[in-house]
Amino acid sequence: MAIQCDVCGKKPGKGNKYSYRGKKKYLGGVGQKVTGKSIRFHEPNLQVLQCQVGGSVQKLRVCVKCIRGGNIQRPVKRKPFQIQAGMI
Repeated sequence: MAIQCDVCGKKPGKGNKYSYRGKKKYLGGVGQKVTGKSIRFHEPNLQVLQCQVGGSVQKLRVCVKCIRGGNIQRPVKRKPFQIQAGMI
């Protein structure tokens, strides 16, 4: 299974991590120099949730951006509380 959101398809992004040495110019140094570069990955924040898909409930990997944006529908665990008419 890929590290990917099942709703929007967000995947890991690729970037570089730089390591520096030296003191910055605005602090009185001669400037920072790059001494190394390595590849890194920006992973999406995925959560495994139970979601309502059609008429069934499935476990999906969903990114937090989709959860906060309301792009998924959570299943109803139980019916809401109701007072019966004859009980009052």
